Amino acid sequence: MPEVEIDWPWQYNFPPFYTLQQHPETRSKQVAAWKSLILNYCEKTKNYTIDVRDTNQCPLFNNSTINRKLEPDIIISILGELQRTGNAAPVDKAKNRWEIYWHTLEEWATIVYDFINERGMQNTVVTLYELTQGEDSIDTTFYGMNQDVLIKVLRVLEGDRKCELILEDDIQGAKFF
Repeated sequence: MPEVEIDWPWQYNFPPFYTLQQHPETRSKQVAAWKSLILNYCEKTKNYTIDVRDTNQCPLFNNSTINRKLEPDIIISILGELQRTGNAAPVDKAKNRWEIYWHTLEEWATIVYDFINERGMQNTVVTLYELTQGEDSIDTTFYGMNQDVLIKVLRVLEGDRKCELILEDDIQGAKFF
């Protein structure tokens, strides 16, 4: 994947940003800034997962220019805040691996369903590959979406009776209504 140019916010180069602040109002602003930064970074880089054990190598949490990094326990705490807003979910019980949703699963479901409707693809089976890698979806925000996240998005649509998820050996897809 080609290197993506990130427009870091001013806080990224501010050393105290990497230490959880004690004053409640300051901490609240700091956590909000981190949440926004994580979502923007993941959207820009099309990154759907964060492994807290690998954050030392990730420029998102490790600013080598000012020799500062965010500690794993603080990262987990901020990811927990993202979970409360529907923008993240732990993949494992230890909360080391997280899925990141810069759109909530419900928002993603609306985006995918609008795409299906705009192209008249109701009452047809569309493979997971076609949805995230197909020619028709190249210009969509969900192009290249992680398959595990896509399945969760489709489960939202299935719950709304807008699709039927098909996860069999010979076909991985969904029929949309």
